[in-house]
Amino acid sequence: MKVHYDLKQLPPFKNAVITTGAFDGVHTGHLQIIKRIKEIAQQVAGESIIVTFHPHPRKVISSIPGEIKQLTCLDERIQLLEKANIDHLVVINFDYLFSNLTATEYVQDLLVAHFHPHTIIVGYDHQFGKGRTGNFDLLVALGQTNHFKLEEINEQLVNDEIISSTLIRNYLLEKNITKANQLLGYPYFFDGFIVRGNQIGRTIGYPTANLRILNEEKLIPANGVYAVRVHGNCFGEKVYDGMMNIGIRPTVDGQKKVIEVHIFNFDADIYENTITVSVYEFIRGEEKFSGLDALKNQLALDKQTSITILQQYP
Repeated sequence: MKVHYDLKQLPPFKNAVITTGAFDGVHTGHLQIIKRIKEIAQQVAGESIIVTFHPHPRKVISSIPGEIKQLTCLDERIQLLEKANIDHLVVINFDYLFSNLTATEYVQDLLVAHFHPHTIIVGYDHQFGKGRTGNFDLLVALGQTNHFKLEEINEQLVNDEIISSTLIRNYLLEKNITKANQLLGYPYFFDGFIVRGNQIGRTIGYPTANLRILNEEKLIPANGVYAVRVHGNCFGEKVYDGMMNIGIRPTVDGQKKVIEVHIFNFDADIYENTITVSVYEFIRGEEKFSGLDALKNQLALDKQTSITILQQYP
């Protein structure tokens, strides 16, 4: 997959089959659109192209700073789309000026002028342009005058729910990790930089890697205890099972929110390394215990629960 950041430097595309969108999460619904792009591109001896936006459009047009938390930052989206074997990914700088393109300008000045599409594929609810006034009917009309074909992908359903990035975000915040992962098609993940904590966990036999999240726009699940796996350069090729706590640690009079991971069967010094945490299931909410002994007993139960859960995920 070739990644392009400058519209002025795009190569001439052959029979471009394109779709556009934020593609936050690159979830199972997105994959159905991607599958169809690749099928048509192969049929017409063309090239499959995704046009995505950075920063996320809602970050630019929202009146509330930081309102939108993302499932995937740009690097993660690129990584996931690479696995989908798309020919080209074009990253558009979504700024205030771009957000004010009318729907017709969006199609003619961006899609037609730069891609000369053979086919444009959109999801069932695709809207575009200033005020989201552009829709499938407008694309049909513009396709007739600009000589491109059009295809609409029906909504993708899982247990009668329409798959969307918003729905997945809600599930993560509601601690329904199982459902979120089902819609994503993979375990939700985030990166964290390991910093030194107060090392209380080490005194009771449960040392933790305390994480600082590097991307402030990344969505972090709700407070609680989770079964997780971790990997990173500091582990070599190995992936380790573990359990994670997100919260203020009320038993030790915590005053600030922390994210800490106890990694099973691992006790090396990995401070100041970045690791990736994949979240598999929610175990329990955060609780205040009577003391460290009670906390230690609960952590033993949490560890066994995590081990049992993770055995279901080879």
